[in-house]
Amino acid sequence: MTFGEQPAYLRVAGDLRKKIVNGSLPPHTRLPSQARIREEYGVSDTVALEARKVLMAEGLVEGRSGSGTYVRERPVPRRISRSGFRPPSGATPFRQEQADGEARGTWESRSEQAEASGAVAERLGIRPGDRVMCTRYLFREAGEAMMLSTSWEPLAVTGRTPVMLPEEGPLGGMGVVERMAAIDVVVDNMTEEVGARPGLAEELHALGGVPGHVVLVIQRTYYASGRPVETADVVIPADRYRVAYHLPVK
Repeated sequence: MTFGEQPAYLRVAGDLRKKIVNGSLPPHTRLPSQARIREEYGVSDTVALEARKVLMAEGLVEGRSGSGTYVRERPVPRRISRSGFRPPSGATPFRQEQADGEARGTWESRSEQAEASGAVAERLGIRPGDRVMCTRYLFREAGEAMMLSTSWEPLAVTGRTPVMLPEEGPLGGMGVVERMAAIDVVVDNMTEEVGARPGLAEELHALGGVPGHVVLVIQRTYYASGRPVETADVVIPADRYRVAYHLPVK
């Protein structure tokens, strides 16, 4: 195969994709049947099927049981802010945004003590099996699930302190920096690593996605004098949201 040539199924998928993007095949329109694709493009059933699979994997179409394959409504991506500036209130960026009168954000959370897995222990610089406080969040905007977050804090740092439970006590709901400062732990930097992968079944169920949808995953870790004091996985549906960074310049 010379440079620039494409397998037949990608050529067919590309043409159908173009029709979806330019509106020739608008949302909720039934995709041409496998037989129609075969006839129109002069390809085999196998090629027609593979082309449809490509469009499904890209989230452009969805199958409806007993009815066929239809073009999906394509939402306009909305912004989720990740800011390097700390709001004066001490609230997290999400809570700060939801203070806007036009925002309609809510969240729910659940905390429980757990043993650190190997991956979490490595990120926190502790031993596998060490005790951590694990907190799971589900964030909603106007009732629609928009983001999942799971955080882990080593109980060697927060155990038996007023901030042991992130969402309870006098500083419940405040950001990690403010909570840690209350127990004389000075957070001086954080890292975020952004990646993408297919969503796990339980994630997509919570976020209202379908199998095969891609999610953005932000691995965030807060440090105090080089010691990790909190790490979290933030999961965001990639077809509905973009992550926007606002960082100070020194």
